[in-house]
Amino acid sequence: MIDYHIHTTRCGHAEGKMSEYVRQALQLSFLEIGFADHLPLLTKRDPSLTMSEEQLGEYIQAIEWLKEQFPSINIRAGIEADYFPGLEKETASLLSSYDFDYVIGSVHFIDGWGFDDSRYIEGYKSWNIYDLYAKYFELVASAASTGLFDIIGHLDLIKKYNFRPEEDITPLVKKTLKAIKDAGVCIEINTAGLRKPVGEIYPSIEILRLCHKEGVPITLGSDAHSPEHVGMDFDLAIIGAKQAGYSEIAMFKQRQRNFIKLR
Repeated sequence: MIDYHIHTTRCGHAEGKMSEYVRQALQLSFLEIGFADHLPLLTKRDPSLTMSEEQLGEYIQAIEWLKEQFPSINIRAGIEADYFPGLEKETASLLSSYDFDYVIGSVHFIDGWGFDDSRYIEGYKSWNIYDLYAKYFELVASAASTGLFDIIGHLDLIKKYNFRPEEDITPLVKKTLKAIKDAGVCIEINTAGLRKPVGEIYPSIEILRLCHKEGVPITLGSDAHSPEHVGMDFDLAIIGAKQAGYSEIAMFKQRQRNFIKLR
């Protein structure tokens, strides 16, 4: 099994040594893991959200050191990058500075508002929730279409605090999945949602079925911010993937995608 969404203390909101995350993966007999800590924000500097640009080099060096220390498991150098409309060139420039194995593209901000940050949860009161979902999925589609990312992170993150529109969001999702498919990008099944107020994996099983119908590949990520999170609830993720019709998951090395059978 693999886990491609693991953070480090450099992001300012995770805990534990990187080696502890690796040891947890070894205890679970994982074939491969990937660290995917937060790329520095291009809009502001916030050490509680992301590492600084000065830390990027040491992040990569730390992963290389872990590869030497733990040769019995494949360790990939990933990164999670925020998508900001209008800053595509700057994002591309920063990403090209290092040889990442894969890049997870995520939307955490809408017009500068950190909608998944509990410090700013009051912001939901100023939105019609369906309009908010429409804006969010529009941004996800745009992110996929940039070609900057290999994986779209936590596809329906907008549900994190369980604000749900009464209207059917299926048309919004289908339009976004078409953009993801056309861009040749995959999505992750992210189990962190089970540890959030929504209490549900990202994406939902209904959306996952739409992903399979559209032909969008999947990979797996725990979004671990603590060593014990590595691989957490992957049994449920695998059940959901199979129920949706998937039989394989994507793996990455040097931005190239391959597949292994889902067991």
